[in-house]
Amino acid sequence: MNRCPHQGAGLCEGEITGLVTSDRPGEFTLSRAGEIIRCPWHGWEFDIRTGQSWCDPSRIRIRPYPVAVAPGASLVQGPYVAETVPVRVEEDYVVIET
Repeated sequence: MNRCPHQGAGLCEGEITGLVTSDRPGEFTLSRAGEIIRCPWHGWEFDIRTGQSWCDPSRIRIRPYPVAVAPGASLVQGPYVAETVPVRVEEDYVVIET
C-alpha cells in the first residue's frame, strides 16, 4: 500500500520530515522529526505512526504498519565481517588507501 490516496504517488519516494508549527509569522518550530511523510507529487503529509492525514484528518489516511528497530545481529546471524580500508583527509580530499 505504498500509494498516496490523492493520486497514487509512491509514498516511499516522499520526504520524511517533521511537524512545523508557528505561533506568529516569521517564527516556527520543528517537532516530531522523522514522523511525517510527504507525498512526492503534491506534498500531502501523513503521520507515519497513525496514518492520519494533515490535509483532511477526518476523511483521508494511509495504512500504518507496525515496525521496530533491532540490532542486525539479532535479526541475522552469520560469519559476516565488514571489509575496512584506511581513510584520511588531506585538505579538501578524502584519500582511500588500498
